[in-house]
Amino acid sequence: MTQSVSLQLPTDWRDFLALTKPRVMSLVVFTGICGIIAAPERIHPVLAFTAILCIAIGAGGAAALNQWWEADLDAGMKRTAARPLPSGRMNTIEARDFGVALSVGSVLLMGLAIGWLAAVILAISIVYYAVIYTIWLKPRTPQNIVIGGGAGAFPPLIGWVAATGEITLMPVLLFAIIFFWTPPHFWALALFVKSDYAKVGIPMMPVVAGERATRRQILAYAALLLPLSMAPWWVGGTGSVYGISALVLGLVFLALSARVGLREAADGDTMKPEKQLFAWSVIYLFALFAALVTDRLILA
Repeated sequence: MTQSVSLQLPTDWRDFLALTKPRVMSLVVFTGICGIIAAPERIHPVLAFTAILCIAIGAGGAAALNQWWEADLDAGMKRTAARPLPSGRMNTIEARDFGVALSVGSVLLMGLAIGWLAAVILAISIVYYAVIYTIWLKPRTPQNIVIGGGAGAFPPLIGWVAATGEITLMPVLLFAIIFFWTPPHFWALALFVKSDYAKVGIPMMPVVAGERATRRQILAYAALLLPLSMAPWWVGGTGSVYGISALVLGLVFLALSARVGLREAADGDTMKPEKQLFAWSVIYLFALFAALVTDRLILA
């Protein structure tokens, strides 16, 4: 992109904010907060706020770098064409520098204020998303979402480590839950926007392997997610509030995944089950981690 950013300050502010993908960031921040609260050790509120701020800024920086690298691809897809870079409201150098500044700043602040273990994990999460997923995996393999799912799974792990200073089984399980949740969540979306990915040559699973294979894999991952989501209860890391919630939420997730996984889409299909699964998957993760926090507060 060679067009300069608009001189209107409100527009500039909104465009920079859009680069951070605030809707995606809300889930990142929420799971990071849950990781801090669910941890067995309490952290000073100011330090907790700082840790969450670092997670949010780091996620925003990674998202900005993602959009910087994919500006040309975003321009070719209806879903992303209105973003600041493909629409010409911002140039790529500004987006790149903004992403680098947020990423580096978040890691340094986390290390100096909270601890270097949390900072290192934050740095890994940024590199995982901005480089491993965006540059390497996404344009090369239909397994991009499976392997790249780790990028969005780091926040509760980082939050837990910020509070405790160590990595134990519980935060690893929280990481794994989000890791296995990501494929059915994103593939449900990919099914009803696959034409966009096909147009720009991104090898998403529905484009490369076809809808039928994608649907079967959605169901397989949802089936694996159910027992995995209950593992924190089984290992004694949570109480029955979380355990029962995980079971109910997981069964609904599995039922909706079965509707998607066992059907054959016809031409002109409205993709209603796929859209319902995508919407529920977001609710599911928020509700599951809310149950984790509720359980922790009850046991405290």
